[in-house]
Amino acid sequence: MLQKHYEGWCALAPNIGIFEFPLTFTPLTPAIVGETEGVQGAFRRKSMALVTLRVLDGADHGRDFDDIPTPLTVGREDGNPVQLNDERVSRFHLKIQEDEGKLVLTDLESTNGTKVNGENIHLCLVRPGDVIAMGRTVIVVGSRDEIAQRLALLRNGDRSGAILLDNDELTEHESAMALDLELAAGTEGELQELLHALSPPELPGSLYPGQAAELGELLHYFHLRLRGLIQSVKKEKGDRLTIDQRQWQNILDLQARIGGYMKKITEPSE
Repeated sequence: MLQKHYEGWCALAPNIGIFEFPLTFTPLTPAIVGETEGVQGAFRRKSMALVTLRVLDGADHGRDFDDIPTPLTVGREDGNPVQLNDERVSRFHLKIQEDEGKLVLTDLESTNGTKVNGENIHLCLVRPGDVIAMGRTVIVVGSRDEIAQRLALLRNGDRSGAILLDNDELTEHESAMALDLELAAGTEGELQELLHALSPPELPGSLYPGQAAELGELLHYFHLRLRGLIQSVKKEKGDRLTIDQRQWQNILDLQARIGGYMKKITEPSE
């Protein structure tokens, strides 16, 4: 009889107490409720990343948006935690969210697009010191202390393999960033060299076995293609190297394939 009604009791249990079969029932006392809510609240506070965004250029020049909880949106419409007075910014232009300790920026199909460190993006990671451009507005990610901490780490880190993002639009904001950070004159070049260089990225963590296998297969494919291209290079007199037209077309095809994969990753709905 009791077992017959077990499922019905389980349906009611979340509202009245903790019920286990056979017949062990613990009422939800205020102490248990308080403890449960305390743990859940602590988890929410721990998992909620805070982001500081500071406007370097545009109609909102000089505004600081300090310690905004994620996820957050940026746009010109009411309801955005970061609301901008820029007619070239979409109503809901972009979103920043936290995922496994990293900040992920997503362009919300904006009309005029989003650039991070001078590059057009749809989906990317952002870190303190990164420069976001949308419409006529330029924003730097992070507080002064956060950017200073990242600069200190990068100065002492391994920079081999890093690619400098050489972009005129980015360069014109280096002086503003140096002034904003109260850095000594002549350090603008260091900002771009350290903060706005693309270092070899880390592999994503917490992959399911199938995802890890797919990623491994993808990297293996590119490795084989690149190995074939390298082996096809011919050494001429001196330091001159040549590659034939067919292999050059292979390089262009490889670049196009990588671009196609990037589009599928950042725009999965299409």
